[in-house]
Amino acid sequence: MANYTAQDVKALREKSGAGMMDCKGALDEADGNIEKAFEVLRLKGLKGVSKREGRTTSNGLVVARVSDGVGYMIELACETDFVAKSENFIALADAVADAIAAAGAIDVAAALNAPHGAHTVGDAIIDKAAIMGEKVELRKVEVVKASGIDSYLHRTSKDLPPQVGVLLGYEGTDSETAHDVAVHIAAFSPTYLSREDVPVEIVAKEREIAEETARNEGKPEVAMPKIIEGRVTGFFKENCLLDQDFAKDNKQSVAKVLETAGLKVTGFIRMRVGV
Repeated sequence: MANYTAQDVKALREKSGAGMMDCKGALDEADGNIEKAFEVLRLKGLKGVSKREGRTTSNGLVVARVSDGVGYMIELACETDFVAKSENFIALADAVADAIAAAGAIDVAAALNAPHGAHTVGDAIIDKAAIMGEKVELRKVEVVKASGIDSYLHRTSKDLPPQVGVLLGYEGTDSETAHDVAVHIAAFSPTYLSREDVPVEIVAKEREIAEETARNEGKPEVAMPKIIEGRVTGFFKENCLLDQDFAKDNKQSVAKVLETAGLKVTGFIRMRVGV
């Protein structure tokens, strides 16, 4: 007869983030002792690390840290939403973000080698992944440097940790408007700051598509230049932050809102789990 209860299984799942059957097996092996079962999960998980390498990590969360004029954002990925919302995984993500900010790491390679206690961030991820029984990876690390930085994390589901994150670098003092713009970026996902930032080859391709579409629609030749420029302008309004209609007041562009607030955006990143 098993020397543990359903509550013990629940407690071990919450502590480890591992699946129910894995937790039951570990408790069987540990004769119901939760701490010993936790170690069983860890040791078995470490043996299975190589087997998990090819698995897909489509879940996870984003975390942000701001320190001394630098904003750091990471995506820590895992296989299932069960692990993504577990306390163990969320605590790991927070610890990883803290270590990355403390080390000033600006990319994944540097982040994995950042100190974490007596070991590295990479070691910590492998160790915790072993306990959870899933592949866990630090998929992205991005940095924004500016005199003013706003961070915004958005939950796409109330049951999950933040799945979308924004870092906004800016100059100026209106932090409230800066935050509103960060929220706007999360919702409208611009690719570029301004139309000047769009690569010339992409603009040329958009013009080509606009012309071909207009000709297929049978538009008159005399109107073609105006139609093409109008559709390219539409591309800019969809993809460039400064050209977009502001989320809180679509009668104004983001550029106009920033000008009125005395703000200048110097850069931004938008990160979404799995993208």
